[in-house]
Amino acid sequence: MEEMINEDAVVVSKSKCLWLTVLDVVLFIVLLGVITVFITMPFSLLIKGMDEDAMGGNVPLSILQETLLLVATFLAAWILLSRRKRPLTSLGLSLQGRWKDLFGGALFATVLYAVGFGLSLLLGVVAVTGVSFQPSSLLMSLMFFLLVGITEELMVRGFILGRMLDGGVNKFWALLISSAIFSLMHFFNPNFAFVPFLNILLAGVLLGASYIYTRNLCFPIALHWFWNWLQGPVLGYEVSGNRFSDSLITLHLPEKNLINGGTFGFEGSILCTILMIAGTALIIGYYERKKNKKA
Repeated sequence: MEEMINEDAVVVSKSKCLWLTVLDVVLFIVLLGVITVFITMPFSLLIKGMDEDAMGGNVPLSILQETLLLVATFLAAWILLSRRKRPLTSLGLSLQGRWKDLFGGALFATVLYAVGFGLSLLLGVVAVTGVSFQPSSLLMSLMFFLLVGITEELMVRGFILGRMLDGGVNKFWALLISSAIFSLMHFFNPNFAFVPFLNILLAGVLLGASYIYTRNLCFPIALHWFWNWLQGPVLGYEVSGNRFSDSLITLHLPEKNLINGGTFGFEGSILCTILMIAGTALIIGYYERKKNKKA
């Protein structure tokens, strides 16, 4: 009898924990939206006076917007973690002993694009029509995409995925759900469709694959950072449908199709789909083997 009561108590406790997790994720999204609107209000007149094309090419303005979003993300996470008596360090931002992860994430993104871009050239679905080396533009875009990587990883992997893991959600379900949220964040991007939705979901799985084992953001931040930077400012693709600045390489697409990604960029291509799945399998395989060795 006593065992049955204890089992019921465990079920109730798990159920309550899951509901608190859902509540925290919803509150985080709402709170993030409110704080973002509040802190960007002083800059709204500046932004309102610019058309979308000007905004896309104005990297300093994009850096300002992303910095404000990063501040809003930190504030929203801090408020909710404080309510649960959890430290900000639980988000996984520690650099201690993680320099190899930063290098590994950047290298992993480089290898993925070396394969993807190389195959695209071999298949003839893209062609290089020019090269324009502008160091200042490359450095500014590098800084911008660092902010994007930190902000989105802190938001989706650090808080949402981390909160799900703390709430007792199965790590692979938590990874999938948080990745779906990550993909839906891009819903209003230009030319967003089913394949881009699928690929960004898979990108979320790729980015979160190491986090479910390490609970650290260094690898996913570096991977996210260099993936975006190589994709747009270096190789000349749109980044998730957006073009932010001049690129090192000028690309020509003989035909806009599912192999080259068309107007959404490489993330709209089936080559990207294959690379996301292969990359995720490599990361999960690596950490599973590492875990089994320790067991």
